[in-house]
Amino acid sequence: MLNRVVAVTALAVGGMMLSKQLKKNRKSQGTSSIEESCEINVPVRTAYNQWTQFEEFPQFMENVLEVRQLDDRHLHWRATVAGEEKQWDAEITEQVPDKRIAWRSVTGARNGGVVSFHKLSDNACRIMLQIEYEPEGTMEKLGDAMGAVRMQARTSLQRFKELLDQRGSETGAWRGQIGQH
Repeated sequence: MLNRVVAVTALAVGGMMLSKQLKKNRKSQGTSSIEESCEINVPVRTAYNQWTQFEEFPQFMENVLEVRQLDDRHLHWRATVAGEEKQWDAEITEQVPDKRIAWRSVTGARNGGVVSFHKLSDNACRIMLQIEYEPEGTMEKLGDAMGAVRMQARTSLQRFKELLDQRGSETGAWRGQIGQH
């Protein structure tokens, strides 16, 4: 009997928290944002160089099925979002070697953000990821309210760290600059 009372109470509290989060998200006109970071035991140059290998993102981003680099500024993405396959094109709006890469979607799923790289020492850096996105439909909004995108971002950064920690070096690099300098 006590277990049932605890379970019902937990569900009620969870429901209230979810309801509050959904109302908060509606007030912000459908746009959500997250910030995540991780520290990696490689030089900032190594982390940045590996991040520029966009077509390798499916190796550490679980829901990303494919990223095709169309040219220096444009990428085509295929990913599963709330169990549904989505596609979109993104434009890199700013790219400064060893510092930052900013992007925005130009078709499909609306999103944008920036990933920045911060030197902690000669052999360690911090990666900061900021993303803004617009969840569509009930399942995406529910997942967003429950923190699914934040958890995916955190997991992806952790998997990127593990990938680099295991390799110790990048598989390639693109050192070009785009936008602000």
